[in-house]
Amino acid sequence: MINKDHAKSDFRKSCICTLRFMSQYTKIRKDKTIVKKLLQVINELNARKILIYIPMDMEVNVLPLINKLRKRRGFEVYVPYMCGDTFKAVKYRLPLEVKKFGIKEPRNSFVRAKLDLAIVPVVGIDKAGKRIGFGKGMYDRFFYRLKRKPTIVFTQRILCMTNQNLTDQYDIQADYIITS
Repeated sequence: MINKDHAKSDFRKSCICTLRFMSQYTKIRKDKTIVKKLLQVINELNARKILIYIPMDMEVNVLPLINKLRKRRGFEVYVPYMCGDTFKAVKYRLPLEVKKFGIKEPRNSFVRAKLDLAIVPVVGIDKAGKRIGFGKGMYDRFFYRLKRKPTIVFTQRILCMTNQNLTDQYDIQADYIITS
């Protein structure tokens, strides 16, 4: 019998390899398509308080979406701010500083917002539609601790999905999965 953790690790490595070796032109084209789809979901759901990640190279570049939302009246944009084994949602504002794992973050703030929508990057998705991330569990811990769960949207340039159940009960599941 195959160890679930080993299978999950192998699947994660395979997905990362696929995501890493994509031309810059392809990344840009796919990212524009995904950002357009994200805007449609935001408008359809009338989401105003949105958690969104600051992208790393393998993740969908959502910075144009962040900039559009910040210019619109009535929208609040939050991003993850790492705290120990999880993160908290802080208002997006400049300047950004490079922190742990090479992730950019704004300065810490003490805002408690009831999020309407969370846009979450994924490395892969298992058979149950649950997130496979980089293996740190920060998103899982963050959402577990929330009293009111927002609508969750997974983003990925190329759908990297397995027909196996590799996740645990506490792993987060999306309401929407958006790829190009």
